[in-house]
Amino acid sequence: MLYSTLTPSAKRQALRARLRSGELVEMPGAFNPLAARLIQDKGFGGVYVSGAVVAADLGLPDVGLTTLTEVATRTGQIARMTDLPTLVDADTGFGEAMNMARTVQTLEDAGVAGLHVEDQVNPKRCGHLDGKQVVEDATALQRVRAAVQARRDPDLLIMARTDARAVLGFGAALDRARALVDAGADAVFPEALTTPAEFEAFASALPVPVLANMTEFGKSELFTREQLADAGVAIVIYPVSLLRVAMGAAERALDALRAEGSLRSQVPGMQTRARLYELLDYAGYAAFDGSVYDFTLKEEP
Repeated sequence: MLYSTLTPSAKRQALRARLRSGELVEMPGAFNPLAARLIQDKGFGGVYVSGAVVAADLGLPDVGLTTLTEVATRTGQIARMTDLPTLVDADTGFGEAMNMARTVQTLEDAGVAGLHVEDQVNPKRCGHLDGKQVVEDATALQRVRAAVQARRDPDLLIMARTDARAVLGFGAALDRARALVDAGADAVFPEALTTPAEFEAFASALPVPVLANMTEFGKSELFTREQLADAGVAIVIYPVSLLRVAMGAAERALDALRAEGSLRSQVPGMQTRARLYELLDYAGYAAFDGSVYDFTLKEEP
């Protein structure tokens, strides 16, 4: 009932322990708190909050238009609704080094277990689009150092994302990843790698966990969980998948409503009222309410 049964600290420790185990952690992207509940119910290891999804939910493109407040608010709403650790996209930190420090502490207060910061120029763009640019080494390293220095909970996972593969080439991306680890990154997110062999090369060369981004319609193929695990990947995210599925279903339903005059044909594909109430834990709320209000007052003598 209500929010997570675990503290943010406990979820951070759980994520660290899971990564030390060597077991692949799958993190589907939650576009709202109810989706996070569903991800937990289906037995996944974590929840991801995508900057692209937060932007899309606001009707905006993923080109650096969202604010820290918007991202932190939605992330906090999601993180508090699940016992799973939440990893959030912190983009480029919403500014310079001091902004990065504030971003880390704000997201830490929002209850995340980890966040990733990237090396694109401002304003950033979706990592699987052409035409993106990355900053010079000094700026990329400064962002990571600022993030590491700003955190107050040492268990908060600071992940460095590099988009250098598509801009500077594979070798340069690996060199940058090594430097980001030396700057204090706890994990690395190499964006837009193209083959399992490239993921394996990163995982073998780095002493920290490596993340794979399995986003549809992107530069990477949709490799299986087994392929990624065999390549040594530690975390896999599916950042926009649930939003795409939900919006696809919504569009089909609206088309049917326009064409058919009712949604009868769509009902078999809908989540039932009973299933929604199960996810929302109506029974738990009712039991709590009964325990509070189901009492009698003894008459005084």
